[in-house]
Amino acid sequence: MNRIASFLCLTLFTMISCNENKAETDIMVTEIEEKMTFESGYSPVNGLSMYYEIYGQGEPLVLVHGGGSTIQSNFEKIIPLLAKNRKIIAVELQAHGRTSDRNADLSFEQDADDVAALLKNLNIEKADIFGFSNGGTTTLQIAIRHPEIVKKMVLGSALAKRNGVPEWFWGFMEQAKLENMPEQLKTAYKRVSPDSTGLQVMHDRDAKRMVSFKDIPDEQLKSIKVPALIIIGDKDIIILEHAIELHRQIANSELAIIPGGHGEYIGEITTIKPGFKESELVVPTIEKFLDKKEK
Repeated sequence: MNRIASFLCLTLFTMISCNENKAETDIMVTEIEEKMTFESGYSPVNGLSMYYEIYGQGEPLVLVHGGGSTIQSNFEKIIPLLAKNRKIIAVELQAHGRTSDRNADLSFEQDADDVAALLKNLNIEKADIFGFSNGGTTTLQIAIRHPEIVKKMVLGSALAKRNGVPEWFWGFMEQAKLENMPEQLKTAYKRVSPDSTGLQVMHDRDAKRMVSFKDIPDEQLKSIKVPALIIIGDKDIIILEHAIELHRQIANSELAIIPGGHGEYIGEITTIKPGFKESELVVPTIEKFLDKKEK
């Protein structure tokens, strides 16, 4: 299996205690290359110290990354564009990037509960949510388990059924090894986390979750009332028919098929090629969907 196929597999496995202190801790203000300032911090969430970053002002949009990823490796290219008109809240999930691990396997349901708890801690009652890859699956679970906190959702290359990827994917996942992880993702993790053992932990938890992945039942998908934009690349690892079927099952949804591979439409770190142009990203499509008034 070549390195690109390895990446496609890795990005698919993303990878409350409500009475805990709701005050964010260790808040910092940082400046990035584009001279944007952002607030970052850690919040106590269900036994985790959960890391987040906040950019811009306006209506809140939560960004949920994919497997093996950090905020920057998935969203660095689109955050400055989205933050021009919105308050961007980017999170890192259990064992990913700067967020701690808990002594428990990963699950999309738990990730959904963790995001909901973080938003409560940040006093955000309702937000739009954009999840990429495994983050898209987490976003589906947020809409199922916590629909009251979601205004609209954007599902980027989200997986809901085992038949949504080629059959070889599952055999590859059973043999997943850290050495097959793209160097860009390893570097992105090491840049934000000095714990040398954490990279292996993240990899192994992500792989185990995907090996045991179970379909989201049709009745749960059909129960979703949140307006949704489903995005897929025409050369995505997610099968096109899966995205079409998801569009049919989520009543209030739109489907956008974008030229390119898994994550190329958001400038995911491993997809950047010479001649990369921001104008080729899917941001205008996302903004048009989010800004559209519901009838």
